[in-house]
Amino acid sequence: MSVLEKYLPKLAAAPLTALLEQNEVHLKIVNERKTRHGDYRKNPDGSHAITINANLNKYRFLITLVHEIAHLVAFQKYGRQIKPHGVEWKHTFQKLMLPFLRPDIFPKDLLPVLARHFKNPKASSDTDAMMSVALKSYDPQSDKSYIFEIQEGTIFLGPSGRKFQKGSKLRKRYRCVEISSGKVYLFQPNAQVEVLKTL
Repeated sequence: MSVLEKYLPKLAAAPLTALLEQNEVHLKIVNERKTRHGDYRKNPDGSHAITINANLNKYRFLITLVHEIAHLVAFQKYGRQIKPHGVEWKHTFQKLMLPFLRPDIFPKDLLPVLARHFKNPKASSDTDAMMSVALKSYDPQSDKSYIFEIQEGTIFLGPSGRKFQKGSKLRKRYRCVEISSGKVYLFQPNAQVEVLKTL
């Protein structure tokens, strides 16, 4: 529990430690992976393992850990044939998350955003742009900007290090052109990028 207190809001450490012990999960805190915040897997010997990125702020760490525990609990309750982020997982995630949605664990400004998100939780908190931006406000200061903040025509470095030019907004995402190839890519509004040149 003392290790978890470093990564979580103080009052969340004990109940989350109990959840991990109750489900016999081996938790590993790892260096940042660009493609995911965490993951769950059942090992060949039948044991359960969850890995979470060490660089997450404490609120995103909590949500990610409960997200991964929900995979394990849903598979155990409903069987492994269910969809990873289907109805059973959503229901399990909502139920496990509910005891943590309190003002002594989350800041008051986050609670309405979380309440809205958990009416129908997404496969990743990053696909809910409003929640992603709200959670990122608790990250350390960064020199990066969100796609939705920068002007159309701006040249920027994407997460992969490639150069793009911001184009128009489609229904939800932004159409951006890779400078070197001319190929079009769609970016979520909450993608963080490094601005190189504004027009």
